[in-house]
Amino acid sequence: MKKVTSVFWITLAITLFSVSWGSIAPKNLEKITMNIQSYISVHFGWYYLLIVTLFVVFCIYMIFSPYGKMKLGQPEDKPDYSYSTWFAMLFSAGMGIGLVFYGAAAPIQQYISNPPLAEPGTPEALADAMRITFFHYGIHAWGIYAIVALVLAYFKFRRGAPGLISATLEPIFGNKMKGPWGTLVDVIAVFATIVGVATTLGFGAAQINGGITYLTNIDKGFWVQLIIIIIVTVLFMISAYTGLSKGIKYLSNANMGLAVTLFTIMLVIGPTLYIMNMLIDSLGAYLYTLPKESLRVAPNNEEQQTWIKNWTVFFWAWWIAWSPFVGIFIARVSKGRTIREFLSGVLLVPSAVSFLWFSAFGSSAIVKQDEGAELASLPPEQMLFGVFDQYPLGMLLSIIAMLLIATFFITSADSATFVLGMQTTNGSLNPPKAVKFAWGFAQSATAAVLLYTGGLQALQNALISAAFPFSFIMLLMVYSLYKALREDKAKLDQISGN
Repeated sequence: MKKVTSVFWITLAITLFSVSWGSIAPKNLEKITMNIQSYISVHFGWYYLLIVTLFVVFCIYMIFSPYGKMKLGQPEDKPDYSYSTWFAMLFSAGMGIGLVFYGAAAPIQQYISNPPLAEPGTPEALADAMRITFFHYGIHAWGIYAIVALVLAYFKFRRGAPGLISATLEPIFGNKMKGPWGTLVDVIAVFATIVGVATTLGFGAAQINGGITYLTNIDKGFWVQLIIIIIVTVLFMISAYTGLSKGIKYLSNANMGLAVTLFTIMLVIGPTLYIMNMLIDSLGAYLYTLPKESLRVAPNNEEQQTWIKNWTVFFWAWWIAWSPFVGIFIARVSKGRTIREFLSGVLLVPSAVSFLWFSAFGSSAIVKQDEGAELASLPPEQMLFGVFDQYPLGMLLSIIAMLLIATFFITSADSATFVLGMQTTNGSLNPPKAVKFAWGFAQSATAAVLLYTGGLQALQNALISAAFPFSFIMLLMVYSLYKALREDKAKLDQISGN
């Protein structure tokens, strides 16, 4: 524990205070987080849309700019992982549970329950359903992750800085980032990570509970979800004990194997031709409407404004809250790649996999909904299992899905304990196991308290609230990286005589 910094103790104290507050006065915590979330969503929805679009534009600029050929590391550095393992690790850490949770639920909700523009259940709503799902899980989501990962990887492996969020701002603020201001930045990043990961663990526990309830007579409720969280916590603690190269690597590859199996079976037994047609049609619609959708605020339509607040702003906040964790993790496994290679891989490959996933499970759900299955009446955490129930091998698919959720759960929590440990031990690439265990307990306890205080709505409220302050730090990180790149390129040009 000698490596532990003040960031550890401050953030742990804030987390334990929040957990205690939620345990003692759950309704009070729910009310306050709801008020904060409502204020941010109403008054700063435009801000979320604008900055996330700016992040995507910056990533695209970096790919095609002269800076793209610069390495995340020294010129002689080689990547530590193969492409297949690299993609598996970043994808498992970045979006696993969300994809499974919303795989069928998001398209059905956009079609039947809460479409963005058209009347529910109409052909127009159907046309929008998959397009808008692609939008929420496409390059905007991965652009957020890519920004944080790129900045951290560049400063860590190119300039030898500690793997801390605060260290990336030194080109702007200098040595001030080594004092109280730097501590504040890192505390914000760590707390946003805890809430972001806890939210996802809550969704995972709720969906595993939903699957068990759908398939058995066991009721859905907080205590069942708490038992699930405890079991999975023990499992990811074991994984965390084995270290990054073993535990997370093997689990990430297991995740991809289970995901590919589930996807392939669904593609074969589902409406295969319809799935492929929806994929191509929705991809075209997504690309065509991308610029307009990126900045759609709908100031003259209160109903559409509410939809944007509940969906797009929520998703952007979710990705921002996850970005310190996912960004640090992706940076850690991306040493030796060029900026162009890194950004192209992070933006395009996981987005393409997401599009394939939603096309398979969303289209299969839509077909059965139109045939009268009433999937839209199920809770979101049970919709995927409701879809499986409509096809052959439904029980097998449900079992694979619950295994997949559990392994994604373990991988995300395992990766988060590593990242939180790294951020609270001055950027150590091998944080002490005691620190990782402390954060493992803290994020599981936070997930349990958020479920106890108000279920999935409480998770959503906490997420948007925690993401807001970190978004300002992300803007500073972009400027700091650009400043550092210009300085380093000027030095290289001078050395080469250009």
